[in-house]
Amino acid sequence: MRVRRLGWAGLEIEAGDQRLVIDYVRDLSPLFTGWKPGEGLATPSGDVTAALVTHLHRDHTDAAALAGVLIPGAPVLRPAPGHGDDVDNVTTQLAERELEAHRLTVEVVDAWSTREIGPFRVTAVPAVDGLGDPQLNWVVHADGQRVFHGGDTMFHGYWWLVARRFSPFDAVFLPANGAVVDAPHLQPPSPLPAAMDPRQSAAAAEILDARYAVPMHYEAEQPDKIAGYVEVADPEKEFRAHAGTRARVLPVGEWLDLTT
Repeated sequence: MRVRRLGWAGLEIEAGDQRLVIDYVRDLSPLFTGWKPGEGLATPSGDVTAALVTHLHRDHTDAAALAGVLIPGAPVLRPAPGHGDDVDNVTTQLAERELEAHRLTVEVVDAWSTREIGPFRVTAVPAVDGLGDPQLNWVVHADGQRVFHGGDTMFHGYWWLVARRFSPFDAVFLPANGAVVDAPHLQPPSPLPAAMDPRQSAAAAEILDARYAVPMHYEAEQPDKIAGYVEVADPEKEFRAHAGTRARVLPVGEWLDLTT
């Protein structure tokens, strides 16, 4: 198995001449101010067998991007719809509408459920979203290797359950920008990170017993974000300091070969 970072939280995982993607996006304009389509992002290296989605925030679910790379009938595995009314679900409605419009083969899955897709065995595991929306994280097995994808989860108490069932991991990909969010529908705002910061990600990587720990959910060039979204200044530097020898910073577009 080998894994390629596609930018932001996007991954491409290749095994047995097939590939799947997780949180693959091409349009980040709902989050980045003045962002140009495709800027700072890579595309999959070929047709995609399946797509996994951690949650339906628009910087993690881009239906148009998925429609452009998935083979006909390829499954898109996702968490449940949001709870409550339109105000509660304001951050997931756009992605929900786009998934429906592109007529993708979407399947809602529950935590701890497993699917066999070609050479891949994928398991949805619990996660905690910083805005209170449904979120899953993903464990992917193939070719005797095991990878974890952490979406933009907060730190939580499920790490030990995931570790007990699946560790050690060959690689874990974890959010590291520690974003503090001040959203109009979430008032009064919290001063605490809505996604893991580098220290929390390094702690999760240790619990998960990762051979490689790769930070994601940040951009090295720090483009301007929408108002009310404040990140750690240098996630890469801080992550290296906290994660030590297991830290592996992977530039966008670069592969990590887990067979070596």
